[in-house]
Amino acid sequence: MSFKIAIIGAGSVGFTKKLFTDILCVPEFKDIEFALTDVSEHNLGMIKAILDRIVEANGLPTKVTATTNRRAALEGARYIISCVRVGGLEAYADDIRIPLKYGIDQCVGDTICAGGILYGQRNIPVILDFCRDIRELAETGAKFLNYANPMAMNTWAAIEYGKVDTVGLCHGVQHGAEQIAEVLGATSPKELDYVCSGINHQTWFIELRLNGRPIGKDELVAAFEAHPVYSSQEKLRIDVLKRFGVYSTESNGHLSEYLPWYRKRPDEITRWIDMSDWIHGETGGYLRYSTETRNWFETEYPQFLEAASKPIDAARRSNEHASHILEALETNRVYRGHFNVKNNGVITNLPQDAIIESPGFVDRFGINMAAGITLPEACAATCMASINVQRMSVHAAIAGDIDLLKLAVLHDPLVGAVSTPEEVWQMVDEMVVAQAAWLPQYAHAVPAAKERLSKSRVKTRDWAGAARRSVRSIEELRAEKAALKQAG
Repeated sequence: MSFKIAIIGAGSVGFTKKLFTDILCVPEFKDIEFALTDVSEHNLGMIKAILDRIVEANGLPTKVTATTNRRAALEGARYIISCVRVGGLEAYADDIRIPLKYGIDQCVGDTICAGGILYGQRNIPVILDFCRDIRELAETGAKFLNYANPMAMNTWAAIEYGKVDTVGLCHGVQHGAEQIAEVLGATSPKELDYVCSGINHQTWFIELRLNGRPIGKDELVAAFEAHPVYSSQEKLRIDVLKRFGVYSTESNGHLSEYLPWYRKRPDEITRWIDMSDWIHGETGGYLRYSTETRNWFETEYPQFLEAASKPIDAARRSNEHASHILEALETNRVYRGHFNVKNNGVITNLPQDAIIESPGFVDRFGINMAAGITLPEACAATCMASINVQRMSVHAAIAGDIDLLKLAVLHDPLVGAVSTPEEVWQMVDEMVVAQAAWLPQYAHAVPAAKERLSKSRVKTRDWAGAARRSVRSIEELRAEKAALKQAG
């Protein structure tokens, strides 16, 4: 087979490498072309050198090109994969820093909450640019695979306004299933069969079977509470399991942002999180992790390049959906996964226009969703709160409507639990002004926002959050990795 895959945001070096090696685990794909594009020529150079080394080491005819000219990369592409972070870590730092001034403590801030909503405002105009280029330059019927957050908002914009065949992809379901299989004592995650449905980062394991045997709430609660690690790391998720009756796919830290009952009081936050790793609830945890990862990669790049000389091992193919979807579409080997698509009746008690994450099957006819799923009422109610915020956020981003943007932020569950309307209005003004370079649709609103900020009497505070850690130096990271290696 010979076709072209364009990867936008290919400077996300580690993730691009994973996608690349996964796809090349499919024997029929050895003759394809990968067209890498990114706004950073430096990052493009690094990832191209790594992928070239992989191709050479494995004796493959695979073609790899790299360019900062996105349109050139998209020309003739059959599949387009996006893993962009518009504004990079600079804008992301504001997504965490500014809301803290108003008492909003986020662990990740890339899905909803104040940070996730502003992240969507930065991404959506760029997503629409991608879609325009895809319509003009890619193969007819090209498929857009979006890995970038905020997943639901980006996918919503691409489908509804970009008019491109789009699917959103995430790995939260797979990771949650691996946890459940482990606590239940399975020898392999493949022993667990499940139905998981909802919206991205709020999907719910509504049916579980281990080797064909149904697993109920009480057995699952007992298994998690008995686990020597998860009983501490997943306290919030276990509490939600007890109250809702089903387990959430999302990490302890992420879930704490969407359910405001756990993260609205600073003195309560530490009760529900675990500081053994950022993903369990640390304030600004993903920002710290991302910063350390970038610094580590820049410093240790020669080692990453050397590691690329190893043979591709098909047994180590990851459970990221992209390679499996492409394999199913091109070879007709059926793949079952969980995909982010427009609802259109798939989940009976969520809105038709919402972007849902639910089971589907892929073959040469495309992605075919399993329809007629009904969520437990509490799960649907929680999803609805986020969907309403997502819808307003997408519409605000399309129109450049700062008033609607403020209403979207006001209706966010965590923001609404913590901040007053006056605080929200000022916070949004401050975030729009700080991120104006990435918000072209709000250029007309920036002067008035600056004027309001100059006259505002809303008090803010200098607060690092309930559980903030400093970014570690390269030396500290080396020492930690050496200690883990010695212990292991």
